[in-house]
Amino acid sequence: MGKIAFVFSGQGDQFSGMGKELFESSVAAKEAFELCDSLREGTIRQCFEGSADELKETKNTQPCLFAMELAACEALKAKGILPAGVAGFSLGEVVAATVSGAFSKEEGFKLVCKRGEFMQVEAEKFDTSMVAVVKLTNEQVEECAAKFENVYPVNFNCPSQVTCSGLTSEITAFADEVKSACGRVVPLKVKGAFHSPFMKNAAEAFKAEIEKVEIKDREIPLYSNKTAEVYDENVAELLSAQICSPVKWEMTIRNMISDGFDTFIEIGPGRTLTNMIKKIDMNVKAQTVFEALAEVENA
Repeated sequence: MGKIAFVFSGQGDQFSGMGKELFESSVAAKEAFELCDSLREGTIRQCFEGSADELKETKNTQPCLFAMELAACEALKAKGILPAGVAGFSLGEVVAATVSGAFSKEEGFKLVCKRGEFMQVEAEKFDTSMVAVVKLTNEQVEECAAKFENVYPVNFNCPSQVTCSGLTSEITAFADEVKSACGRVVPLKVKGAFHSPFMKNAAEAFKAEIEKVEIKDREIPLYSNKTAEVYDENVAELLSAQICSPVKWEMTIRNMISDGFDTFIEIGPGRTLTNMIKKIDMNVKAQTVFEALAEVENA
């Protein structure tokens, strides 16, 4: 492998049973799951047996994904696969920050539990939702969204794919606008208008929680959703602000490639980030954690 980056996925790929094979096959993964369950009883059960509706609740989704992703990361490390840098998509950035050394595993998990709770509270205040827009440029999506008071382009994922957040009542009309521009709208499995102004209170509350924690020096570069650059010393500001700010994912990956990363391993239950990275640059290697583990086993 070349210069390896671990990239941690966000909400949307969760499913009942995620991480169970890791729990059963890797001692390191099992220990990570058990650590999280000791801090939040029921996390393992939700990961392995939770219903789709239960896992869709942000207060559950975020700690469950953190647990699964931490376990997957530990399974890779146990096989000798180590990252030279990390990035995470939305909640995945909390896992990435933890893996970079900014927080202990316990502190990182406690923070993501708070993050999920704060975002759940804000999500329940309004009937909001998120959709992915495909087949349009970033500029076209921004033009469509500008026609609505409460619709925001929030995740710039990869060429011709932008996620938007907003009031559900306006998202429906926004979808019609997108179709008229020859684009397509795909509803996402999340409850809330994440990375938009609807999450401002959650961002402020989360910042206050981060400031209570000892933030350590990072052992490897950690890239920011908000700036698409390597984190500076203002960890609490950047990690909290991304809750109500757009995720500059495509720019992040391009910057990582410019910094020499040529192998990206998606740490999460699905392959959303893997697919995005392949659309951003076909010349780099992008694979899921399960593909990376299988590659090592078959070597």
